Amino acid sequence: MSKKPAVAYFSMEYALENDLKLYAGGLGILAGDYLKGAKDNDYPIVGIGIKWKQGYTQQRLDNEGNAYDCYHNYTYDFLEDTGVKVNVEIRGRNIACKVWKCETFGNVPLYLLDTDLPENPDPWITGQLYGWFGEERVAQEIVLGIGGIRALRALGIHTDIYHFNEGHAVFAGLELIREHMSTGLSFKRSVKKTKEKVVFTTHTPVIQGNETHDIDRLMYMGANNTLSEKQLVKIGGKPFNMTVAALRLSKISNGVAELHMKTANKMWAHIEDRSDIIGITNAIHIPTWVDTRMIDHVDKPDDLWALHTENKNSLIDFIKERNGLALNPETLTIGFSRRAAPYKRSNFIFSDERIIAPLLEAGKLQIIFSGKAHPLDDLGKSIVSNIVKMTRKYPEAVVFLEDYDMEIGAMLTRGSDIWLNNPRRPKEASGTSGMKAAMNGVLNLSILDGWWPEACRHGINGWQFGDGFESDDDAVLDEHDLKALYDVLLNEVIPTYYDDKGTWKKMMQASIKDTMETYDVKRMLEEYTQKMYTR
Repeated sequence: MSKKPAVAYFSMEYALENDLKLYAGGLGILAGDYLKGAKDNDYPIVGIGIKWKQGYTQQRLDNEGNAYDCYHNYTYDFLEDTGVKVNVEIRGRNIACKVWKCETFGNVPLYLLDTDLPENPDPWITGQLYGWFGEERVAQEIVLGIGGIRALRALGIHTDIYHFNEGHAVFAGLELIREHMSTGLSFKRSVKKTKEKVVFTTHTPVIQGNETHDIDRLMYMGANNTLSEKQLVKIGGKPFNMTVAALRLSKISNGVAELHMKTANKMWAHIEDRSDIIGITNAIHIPTWVDTRMIDHVDKPDDLWALHTENKNSLIDFIKERNGLALNPETLTIGFSRRAAPYKRSNFIFSDERIIAPLLEAGKLQIIFSGKAHPLDDLGKSIVSNIVKMTRKYPEAVVFLEDYDMEIGAMLTRGSDIWLNNPRRPKEASGTSGMKAAMNGVLNLSILDGWWPEACRHGINGWQFGDGFESDDDAVLDEHDLKALYDVLLNEVIPTYYDDKGTWKKMMQASIKDTMETYDVKRMLEEYTQKMYTR
């Protein structure tokens, strides 16, 4: 490969270490793994993000099992003060942004912008990740995008490519346009010059989940950054769609799995002047998420089983310490941890208790759940409450671990026997937790959505259910998928676990071998470089 281009990667969140609370979920996990992989493989990449004073919500359960949100201020003594401040204008007022540097966790440099300064009229802009409402989100994205470009300039960091991880960073594109226009170039020429250096990763396969803002709000907040209303509409439409703007300001875009690429191209087919959306499937940072002994012993099935048993016992001990519940290490254990959103169908397995209850009561099955709802998502919180009710109904077989974070995710993807995933296809973008499970010898039982259609060999390295069925009618889709889930669980998964350990061990071997290179972040970085950065 020729000389690697210098890349500035913009993301609203980064998951580098459990107690560095700069992340909410999968978007941050990907970004953190990307920065670590860049360090391991010597890529000239820097990250641009925000130093969140209170991070994302800590989600707790009250005595009735209802989720509520807690916030407190974090201090991090390992961040390096760069001595750099940059300024942005928000609501007509100057906002200073202090720039911190983090490279403590085996990552390339991550520069974090911080408005929590005494001279600022709005010090709380960088208070809560995904907190508050529309105006504050715009303010945060001005800091990330416009402030991020200005931080790169102030730090003297040469950049060949600007990579936007989701549409949150799109105001960086407006700042690049402003820079070009300030040299006398026309708006049209400035957009063209900007597109030559921007690439974009889109994640959200639901149109409603892609962020939009009224044009007058952007003008009032100062996000237009000297551009006219007409020019804003030309970029992002009216209302202004952050994803549409990113698609139009990038030379190339990518979906995060092959199926997601198809879904995204279908979603945005009507957008004129947008970049092509190719498929680059997400990947994981193996040293962070995988017990590498599993990879080292992949050719020794009995060793694999012994190591898995050790990880399963560690998970059971973790649950005993957290929840006071003693699970049975001999029982088939399903893990399920992801954001509590309706399309992910977190409590789907309980849909017909006539089928699932006897398995739980007879000690044939135990299920461990975790996951947060967005603080403003009441429906998501009701999903959590429903799962908690099941933990009280089946106290020896169903567990919910509150305040889902990196530590819980790592424990579950190492110690479960089965990794369950049942989104409504095709609404899962990628699903990297399944990759972590697979490399740890935890067998996937999943809808053919996200990354799994590329990796699944049914009955060999895991199982699929639903056969890729899709329907615009959620009730029809749910009925179809539920029947398929119970069929595979009852007739394939449970008999293999209890009656054919030899086959189970072979499937663990296949799961690890099929994923340990294909879904390593090294492959993802190579594809980004070849298909996006140097194209």
